[in-house]
Amino acid sequence: MSNKPDIFEDAAFVHDTARVYGNVKIGHGSSLWPYAVVRAEIYEVVIGTKSNIQDFVMIHVGNGTGTIVGDYCSITHHCTLHGCTIGDNCLIGINSTIMDGCVIGDNCIIAGHTILKEGTVIPDNSIVAGSPGKVIKTRNSYEPNRFNAMAYYENALGYAEGDHRRLSDPAVMELSLIHISEP
Repeated sequence: MSNKPDIFEDAAFVHDTARVYGNVKIGHGSSLWPYAVVRAEIYEVVIGTKSNIQDFVMIHVGNGTGTIVGDYCSITHHCTLHGCTIGDNCLIGINSTIMDGCVIGDNCIIAGHTILKEGTVIPDNSIVAGSPGKVIKTRNSYEPNRFNAMAYYENALGYAEGDHRRLSDPAVMELSLIHISEP
């Protein structure tokens, strides 16, 4: 059985060790990095445009809910997303856990090691930390989060071509800055 279904056609990069099962939609320019796992046996998982699912991320559907990742999101290393909704332009920090029924607004940062318990709703433009996670600051993080997602998009294009040092080129990083205002 091949691990390269048609859903990868629009992706910028999918590492050979990434595993995807069930009803999964991957948006244009998105990337799945080493050992990412996405499982959607009952409900669906939707990954938006130019979002990156980094190394060792686990995305699964919840008990009664699918999982939605918005556009231009960075789901960083070792995160678990379980039956939740992540808005656009969000950065989910290393080793965070977002549980069933959570809804994260647009332009948010979820700090590393944060745990959001079931049903937590986070407003747009929030910075969240802790276990359980709480809003610690309000700030529109659109620009830094979009920049991070665009840098990962450029990196994914490099990896797809076998260039593992694409981001060391200042011109490539400049492209990431230019695309912050991209619709």
